[in-house]
Amino acid sequence: MSSVPDNAPQHCPGTQSEDAGKASACAGCPNQNICASGEASQPDPAVELIKQRLSNVKHKILILSGKGGVGKSTVTSLIGHGLASMSPDINVGILDADICGPSQPRVLGVRGEQVHNSGSGWSPVYVTDNLSLMSIGFLLGSPDDAVIWRGPKKNGMIKQFLSEVDWGDLDYLLIDTPPGTSDEHLSAVQYLAQAQVSGALLVTTPQELSLLDVRKEIDFCRKVGLRVLGVVENMSLFVCPNCKSRSEIFPATSGGAAAMCRELRVPLLGALPLEPRLARACDSGELPLSAPAAAAPAANTHDALREILDKIVAACENSSN
Repeated sequence: MSSVPDNAPQHCPGTQSEDAGKASACAGCPNQNICASGEASQPDPAVELIKQRLSNVKHKILILSGKGGVGKSTVTSLIGHGLASMSPDINVGILDADICGPSQPRVLGVRGEQVHNSGSGWSPVYVTDNLSLMSIGFLLGSPDDAVIWRGPKKNGMIKQFLSEVDWGDLDYLLIDTPPGTSDEHLSAVQYLAQAQVSGALLVTTPQELSLLDVRKEIDFCRKVGLRVLGVVENMSLFVCPNCKSRSEIFPATSGGAAAMCRELRVPLLGALPLEPRLARACDSGELPLSAPAAAAPAANTHDALREILDKIVAACENSSN
């Protein structure tokens, strides 16, 4: 974790000179005054607080994607539903860390719900008896309200979510992050530095543009010491519901996620097909794994998801041994 020092940006201009904290590039940095004062930065006390708050969470998984539009939030909701459906004794939480684009309340069908604050912290919204969600979407006056925040304020919101939400006893906490490798991702890694994160799950589509960005995401994980649990290739192909022919909507010229995973030596957890009924179920907020037969995912999607879930469980159990 040395590449991401506590409470300091990785590249802070002028920290070794008299211009420390005063250069134009320092404007807006939350550590500007610390650099200018010449005082050594102290570990963020929130790291220990978050460690204590999440001590009852067995497995913590960051869900990442290199670029937007690959279905990361949909995959997160499917994994959350899938893990929770394995057994009523398995408790799953989803933290929507996409501050500017919270989509989980809609995908999980709990728009309009409110979170409550008590002496033990914020209470998440329960989607089912053993699946809960926390999102900034619950704190907005309207789903159409834009969150126009700079990095420090978004980081503060993530810190608040990690340190103040009362999840109770969880087997899995899925942290749905925005695309890229920016403020939110660095903050999550820093704040969870002592909380024993199981690893990261990466979502991509087969086309080269998406794979290029996922390569950067894998490099990010390695630089900050975050274990890659595996890659999920979403929208890998389309199976016609009538003739059952298979079509590659996003053709990959270099072999797709499978070839990339072999080259970079990361696990490929599985591939999910492009499923229109699943997309409609998520847009309407229906529970994809327990929706009526007319809206439920096709059998090949269900089987592919089950294989991915089994591999996630196995990887998490191995990381805790």
